[in-house]
Amino acid sequence: MTTDAVLDRDAEAQVRNEPVQARSAARLSSLLDAAAHVVDEQGYDRLTTAMVADRAGASIGTVYRYFPDRIAVLDGLGARSVRRLLQVIDGRIDDWNDLDANVATILDAYVAMYRTEPGFRVLRYSDSADQRPAGTAPAARTLVRSLVDLAQRNGIDVSKEDAAFRLEVAATLCTSLIHRAFAQDRSGDERFIAEAFSVAEGSIASARSGATRS
Repeated sequence: MTTDAVLDRDAEAQVRNEPVQARSAARLSSLLDAAAHVVDEQGYDRLTTAMVADRAGASIGTVYRYFPDRIAVLDGLGARSVRRLLQVIDGRIDDWNDLDANVATILDAYVAMYRTEPGFRVLRYSDSADQRPAGTAPAARTLVRSLVDLAQRNGIDVSKEDAAFRLEVAATLCTSLIHRAFAQDRSGDERFIAEAFSVAEGSIASARSGATRS
């Protein structure tokens, strides 16, 4: 299953109508663009479907044609952001066997998305379990699953029983630190970003140690 298919599967329950024509796809993209800018300016907790419609210059009915509620808008925006992140990562990695370099590349791309992608911090919203539908996967798990799929499509075997868990732990810690770096500083507090890289390095060392013991 491709990365896009994984992300589309996660968002499928939330988006009412899949765009089947270029015109519909463009309309959906404009709605997500509008949502991204509202999130950047107002915060995800204040986003409403009415704000999305107003910012996109569309009717509220157009918004509801694609999204049943504000949560679905945020999920759609999050899925698109992850897809764009994975496209950047895939374009930057030449050797998928170089674990150290690849982890640094992934974190560099993640930090860059915070700085350049409108609404990217909506991904952090996915960790607010009290505001999300029951059974929704945490953002770190979704991101890890997508990264695993991307690695497997490039010939890397990540099928060990605890590999996904180890990756999810590392992703949870690193993304939390990076989110904290940008919580009050739109350019990012370099101290927290550096700690995220340190955590990633420690996770690599731990994984290698475990592999040696086994």
